[in-house]
Amino acid sequence: MPMTRLNALVLQTQPLPGVCLLTLNRPEARNALNDALRKELSQAVALAANDPEMRVIVITGEGESFAAGADLKEIAGDTPVAIRRRRVLSLWQQLTNCPLPTIAAVRGHALGGGCELALHADIIIVAEDAVIGQPEVRVGVMPGGGATQRLMRAIGKYRAMKLVLTGEPITGAQAAQWGLASEALASNKVLERALELAQRIAKLPPLAVQSAKEAMMAGADAALATGLLLERRLFEGLFATDDQKEGMTAFAEKREPNFKGQ
Repeated sequence: MPMTRLNALVLQTQPLPGVCLLTLNRPEARNALNDALRKELSQAVALAANDPEMRVIVITGEGESFAAGADLKEIAGDTPVAIRRRRVLSLWQQLTNCPLPTIAAVRGHALGGGCELALHADIIIVAEDAVIGQPEVRVGVMPGGGATQRLMRAIGKYRAMKLVLTGEPITGAQAAQWGLASEALASNKVLERALELAQRIAKLPPLAVQSAKEAMMAGADAALATGLLLERRLFEGLFATDDQKEGMTAFAEKREPNFKGQ
């Protein structure tokens, strides 16, 4: 299995054709997010997104946790200006703008920034006993990596308010019930399932997959009429691709299609 080390904080592997697995690698700190890890994760996502062979990105954590939040030891003494200079949102932007489908495989703790990282994914596979939440108010601050906005959109006002204003975590099983995860499984099945879904997506025509993601992400913050128009234009554009011709021909001929991303 090929591996690229980015200062050992993010491990990049290709366990399956077209699938990039990014593993947060600070298990001694439950993969707490410091500046160096965020930067390397941003770089790794950019590398995968610009690799024509890559189709899907899976993000997980080494050891028993996904990510236990921001590294408070690094930021406890910061001033507002110092916090701004860390450019956390610009680093997360690489994930926000990633054209490839992303899957978070969440085990153990996904708290604070770790929960916000998972919220950037398109699909979340979570362990039933995972611990998920936004505990920032308990240390005198509030979420700053997108949770106040993404949680509201994902699970609604009242559940999001409870998570953010109390700082109390929920289990992975409850997260799935609330719509905060795609599936909840036994912890030892989470990465396996995430890779299974990634493999399934990687075999599909990438232009169609990426166009579908683009329509959903761009339409989420637009008026319904605008979103529907964008969807239609992207749908129409796919009829200019070789993969559309191959897919529909293969269907008619009752054979497996051979998609090439063209």
